[in-house]
Amino acid sequence: MSTAAYFDTLYQQPDPFQYRSRWYEARKRALTIAALPRQRYQKAWELGCSNGVLTAELAPRCDTLLGTDISADALTEAAASTRMYPHVTLKRAVHPQDWPAGRFDLIVISEVGYYLAEPDLEQLAVGLRGSLADGGLLLGCHWRHGFDEARSNTDQVHEALGQGLVEAFTYRDDDLLLQGWSTQATSVAQWEGLR
Repeated sequence: MSTAAYFDTLYQQPDPFQYRSRWYEARKRALTIAALPRQRYQKAWELGCSNGVLTAELAPRCDTLLGTDISADALTEAAASTRMYPHVTLKRAVHPQDWPAGRFDLIVISEVGYYLAEPDLEQLAVGLRGSLADGGLLLGCHWRHGFDEARSNTDQVHEALGQGLVEAFTYRDDDLLLQGWSTQATSVAQWEGLR
């Protein structure tokens, strides 16, 4: 089964990953939002926005936010989740083949990278680094346990994403790996003028 067909089948049921009901998912979103070193981002992009639950939490921190996903059904749900945010744009896309124009000061890739085999993962990582604005943040968050549909593992994904960038932060527990990288140092204290 192709990746697109897999997700099309999944999203025939509402909230297939239980983003709205699982404490694990709520906690992961809270960690993701708390890890963002800047209070606000001008132009952000979330790959694999799914049903828009994280998108809706990112939206108040962004001037513009693009959410992309492979599933039309997921995007329909994402539109409902983000309807109160007119600055959010949602588009169907298959990455790394489809790519938005411009550069972003925040790129979020959560629970997506391991669905790609190594050549596509490498192409995606190169593209993401090229789409990152100077001083921008690339944030990756992935489940650390293997599963049947995974074509890469989380360590491979994060190694590819961070290549050539400065690590901004890392949080790891038994279940997830949350990391951020930038083109330059990202000290919150420096931005705040504290040092």
